[in-house]
Amino acid sequence: MSTADSKSTASPPASDETLDGLLRRAALRAPERTAIIDATGARTSFAALDAAASRYAVALRHHFHVRGQAVAVVGELTPAFAAAYYGISRSGNVIVLVNAVLSREALRHVLATSGAVVTFTSTGLAEPIAALRHELPALREVVVLDGALLPDRLAGITAEGQENAGGPTWDAADMACIQFTSGTTGEPKGVRLSHRNLVVNASQIAAAHGLGEASVALNNLPTYHPMHLNSAVYATATQVLYPAEDPVGAVAAANRYGATHFYSLPVRLARMAADPRLPGLRLETVSAVFSGGSALDPAAAAVLSEHWGVPVVQGYGLAETSPLTHCDRPERPRPGSVGQVVAGTECRIVDVRSRVELPAGELGEVQVRGPQVMRGYLGQPESAHLDDEGWFSTGDLGYQDEEGYLFLVDRLKDVFKCDNWLVAPSEIERVLLSHPRVVDCAVADVPVPFSGAVAYGEVVLAEDDDGDLAELMDFVNGQVPYYQRLHGLQRTERIPRSGNGKILRRVVRHRLRERFGQASPSPGRAPAAEGVTR
Repeated sequence: MSTADSKSTASPPASDETLDGLLRRAALRAPERTAIIDATGARTSFAALDAAASRYAVALRHHFHVRGQAVAVVGELTPAFAAAYYGISRSGNVIVLVNAVLSREALRHVLATSGAVVTFTSTGLAEPIAALRHELPALREVVVLDGALLPDRLAGITAEGQENAGGPTWDAADMACIQFTSGTTGEPKGVRLSHRNLVVNASQIAAAHGLGEASVALNNLPTYHPMHLNSAVYATATQVLYPAEDPVGAVAAANRYGATHFYSLPVRLARMAADPRLPGLRLETVSAVFSGGSALDPAAAAVLSEHWGVPVVQGYGLAETSPLTHCDRPERPRPGSVGQVVAGTECRIVDVRSRVELPAGELGEVQVRGPQVMRGYLGQPESAHLDDEGWFSTGDLGYQDEEGYLFLVDRLKDVFKCDNWLVAPSEIERVLLSHPRVVDCAVADVPVPFSGAVAYGEVVLAEDDDGDLAELMDFVNGQVPYYQRLHGLQRTERIPRSGNGKILRRVVRHRLRERFGQASPSPGRAPAAEGVTR
């Protein structure tokens, strides 16, 4: 491949099915097969999940009298989320996905911007939503999902008439879901996804990950992401839900239920790789470990892969792409890469300024094109997010090799210039994370006179570590060019992250600028530890 434009040789999957049709088809194909095993060990069959979705649909249409409107559901890792998710779709309404770990202001923004009229919430967000009701005039009903597949309030309402849940018909091009961006660099934007977007991507993910009827997917994730739900239901595979961070428990659950696929966040896998208990942990049936949402340190991936004897692979995508566009192949992983495009998808790299396509190996903005690309953002025209040739600009900086493997460097909004040199915070973070004292970290820019900006950072260290932060600065600055050198570090208990593990860079940037103010105006000199705090 002579240029950095890559295209999947596989044909796009069929895309006329509606979102809730995925579940109906799975229930007809394997009604008694276990669809979900929750954190307590309780099992829900595909038939039971499908019946519950129909009851949510009846409740929305005939009790709440909601049709063709926005209905929110909090993405807690429980079977109730899955039932409500497909039930909203079956009722002819639009799903609004709400991250279970949103701040109060972000929660208000999502519910207000989407115009949700009903919200199915987790117990944890019930009180914050109640406190916001006076700011949400469109919100008419709040239903708390209390752990059961169907809350008591709905069980009584929908016990009769559920056989009439066939409901309205719609086209696969119609909007099925509003998913908000993570808001790592600004206010979250509402992404309009169609039935076709989501169903196609479920097929693409199932093919790329090798999900089939015999697969058991362990979801060691803090929240329920539709990509894991939809792809497993598409494949009629079993999902095991294990939200807790403890790696010992996650591995034990994978072994207990015979998991074939292990899904987790990069930050959790990185901690697992550094956990002193790792030598005693064995994955008995897992064939591959999958990571996504943000970059996984290649060194951590190598540690886990060597220890378990299975590939640890990454994928790539965005809310705007339903989400997956790339996936490293378990049978031929390429360390540091997020893989090649999934079926029916194209990718190219363009110059940030000229928008001219770049050859393999050259750094630029990642653009993608395919059937999973969103219909558009809320409040914007249908095709405003695409260029004249239908390409979507991701806002990510990266390059492709000769075989079309994509390597990401950073978000365009996160990189900055020091003395006209481009600085990617993630590259500095990788060096920091390679130090055994560092559990987690984040780097951002602080403006300086003349040179533009320089790098400062936050680190999470082990609880009993009261050592010198200047040592960490020396460790990093001895390995990077002058324009990437750290000019200060501060200790923090936790790096702020979104629900899918991405660093909330704007929060980090604000804290660093507030703490350190103006940095040294001479980045060409090795910085002193003037900003280091202990």
